[in-house]
Amino acid sequence: MTDSPASPARSIDLDRIVAIDVHTHVHRSVSAPATTVDAEVTELASYFKTQPVSYTVDELAAYYRERNMAAVTFIVDVKDRPEDPARPTNEEVAVRAAENADIIIPFASIDPSRGAAGVREARRLIEDFGVRGFKFHPSIQAFQPNDRLAYPLYEVIEEAGLPALFHTGQSGSGAGQRGGGGVRLAYSNPMFVDDVAVDFPDLPIVLAHPSFPWQEEALAVAVHKPQVYIDLSGWSPKYFPPILVQYANTLLKDKVLFGTDFPVLTPERWRADLAKTSLRDEVKRGLFKDNAARLLGLV
Repeated sequence: MTDSPASPARSIDLDRIVAIDVHTHVHRSVSAPATTVDAEVTELASYFKTQPVSYTVDELAAYYRERNMAAVTFIVDVKDRPEDPARPTNEEVAVRAAENADIIIPFASIDPSRGAAGVREARRLIEDFGVRGFKFHPSIQAFQPNDRLAYPLYEVIEEAGLPALFHTGQSGSGAGQRGGGGVRLAYSNPMFVDDVAVDFPDLPIVLAHPSFPWQEEALAVAVHKPQVYIDLSGWSPKYFPPILVQYANTLLKDKVLFGTDFPVLTPERWRADLAKTSLRDEVKRGLFKDNAARLLGLV
């Protein structure tokens, strides 16, 4: 068991940072050898044609600190996945984030299939470890977001005033494998999250990624539900569909969020590719920092 973190001595200086990346992953425990590369990282690196590298929270913090950026980070919890001591836990993410509180914002991940035990764990992570939000991956965790199985978890998150971030759209995980590696894409249709937004009207929600092949559904949900945001991670901006850029420039300019899905995409590549789109300059400050700062309670 990891000791609970003390209150962080530092906080994020919004005047100093240039951006908040709301979607990064850590795949390696601080106790694992530096050469350890998680199998999921290898799979995704092949899909995205990048180098397979597994980061610890401390390494992630150093990377983003060097770039004057803050970052939300998390793991993805899968109940039936074999335990691997090389992978970080929710506790480790929170503890190391507290030591890097000038840069790192910790989210937790709990597979809804953990039931009542998962609900208790969510409450403990909020109260004792100071996590600032929760990540769900419906296709990997094999659940429909509007399944009542997950509702007790949402109740705890809503009560704490924290955001819930849902993977939406196609997943690089399982791509090209026999049977897609067992990953069912339909679970990540953003219309299932629309039900969650109705049933939990005070729960801030982030639809992660351009939601191919349900981009218009995602835009409809974010326009219709005031507490729903969209993060633009996991895709190079040069591949964004025109309708996504159109809405980011207009109706959703206050609800789109900078995210990379690091380490599979870097902030440098993402920002360089954004310059190849028609996103307006006056929208970029909100996209890169202000919208996330408001969502995460940093202002």
